[in-house]
Amino acid sequence: MTISLAVPDILVARAKSGDLEALEALYRAFETPVYNLAFRMLRSPEDAEDVLQETFLEVVRSIKQYRAEGHLWGWIRQIAASKALMRIRRNQVRATDELHEEAAAGPGGSGIPARIDLERAFERLSETSRAVVWLHDVEGYTHEEIAEQMGKTVSFSKSQLARAHARLRGMLDDEGAAR
Repeated sequence: MTISLAVPDILVARAKSGDLEALEALYRAFETPVYNLAFRMLRSPEDAEDVLQETFLEVVRSIKQYRAEGHLWGWIRQIAASKALMRIRRNQVRATDELHEEAAAGPGGSGIPARIDLERAFERLSETSRAVVWLHDVEGYTHEEIAEQMGKTVSFSKSQLARAHARLRGMLDDEGAAR
C-alpha cells in the first residue's frame, strides 16, 4: 500500500495563514512518515516521538517561510532529519558510554546472539553512523547535504558511511561464518 504525501495547495495556504484545522491536517498527513524517519535514525520510540513533536512545532513556527519550491514532504523531512540529528548530538555522550560498556563486556558478554540479521547489525552501529547510513542509503541525501545537516565536513560523511558499511559487512560475514 502506497501512501501519498501530496497535500492540496489550498491546505498549505490555509496552514500558512495560521488555520489550526489546516495545521492539524498537515500533522495527520505527515505524522507517520516523520515518526518512521525519526525511529529509523534513533531506534527509540520515545526519541522518535519527541522528534515528531519537535518537528511539528518547527513546522508550525516556520510554515510561513515555506516557499513551495518542492514537495512539502521534502521540507518537512529535512526538518525531521535535522531534529533527529540534533537529538543524536545530545545523546552522543550516552552513546559513547554504551559503546565503551559493550567493548568492555567482551565478545561473549554483550548479550547479543551470534546470529544477527541486517536490522540487528544496523542497531549496533553508533547513532551517528546509523544516521549517516540511513540518510544516504535510504533517504537519498548526498554527502554534502548530510555534512551540512550534521555540521561536519563532506569527508566526515563519506568516512562514516564507509566505516559503517565495513562494520555491517563484518558483522554479517561473522553471522555467515557462525552458521
